[in-house]
Amino acid sequence: MNTNIQPAVQPEHSPLGKAANYQDHYDAGLLFPLPRLAKREEIGLSGALPFMGADFWTAFELSWLNLRGKPQVAIAHITVPCETPNIVESKSFKLYLNSFNNTPFADLQTVQDTLKRDLTEAVWRGSEPRGSVGVKLLMPSQFATEQVQDLEGLSLDRLDVECDRYTPAPELLSADTTQSAVTEILTSDLLKSNCLVTGQPDWGSVRIAYSGAPIDQAGLLRYLVSFRNHNEFHEQCVERIYMDVWTRCKPTRLSVYARYTRRGGLDINPWRTSHPQAAPANIRTARQ
Repeated sequence: MNTNIQPAVQPEHSPLGKAANYQDHYDAGLLFPLPRLAKREEIGLSGALPFMGADFWTAFELSWLNLRGKPQVAIAHITVPCETPNIVESKSFKLYLNSFNNTPFADLQTVQDTLKRDLTEAVWRGSEPRGSVGVKLLMPSQFATEQVQDLEGLSLDRLDVECDRYTPAPELLSADTTQSAVTEILTSDLLKSNCLVTGQPDWGSVRIAYSGAPIDQAGLLRYLVSFRNHNEFHEQCVERIYMDVWTRCKPTRLSVYARYTRRGGLDINPWRTSHPQAAPANIRTARQ
């Protein structure tokens, strides 16, 4: 086991965009945490966060050996609180999961405990842990319970709008304060951004639920489309969307939830909310 655990550093030092050796024996040192702070400072965040929430990960390619050498497979649902100082770079997470492939584990609980311990250490690295990562493993007998459904809400994509902005344009956002407050849920499948390091496309669907002055729906759709050529990680895009809507439209309540298509057997689904509420069910969309 490799215990050479490095401090969180910057994206350009991560395994992204670089050739990597495939390791199939357990190695916690493969996890590469990235600090959230710098990107949060870009959108005006410092000190206490103005939201709560989590990042929901689904790992579809998890396998290990039992003590008789027989391969086991599972789907992992992982919940990372947004209060953690770090995220885990996704390619490093994939390499870490690969390191389980030829490693014997006594039982399912041992695998789950190992994932929880290593991921919790990585996302809190450099700080005193104030919570742990949630890990739930589904064995093949439970695969049939996995559901597929679209995000709930009124689709903005029904609007026939002209789009000509492809980098984030928060000035497109507005709300009509002369109208009575509403509570509504708006969705779009047109969210696209690019990986911060490699520039590879990231495809997602987004749900925005709010209470307050009616948000101009055409402007909101054009704003979401404006992420099309933007380079940021999933978690960073969702926090940028949240803060732009929060500051420009001034709702009394807001939640932003995005589900991104998987890459390398992983999907990442960030959720941010202004108020305590039940977390959204971790149910994949058809594109995932």
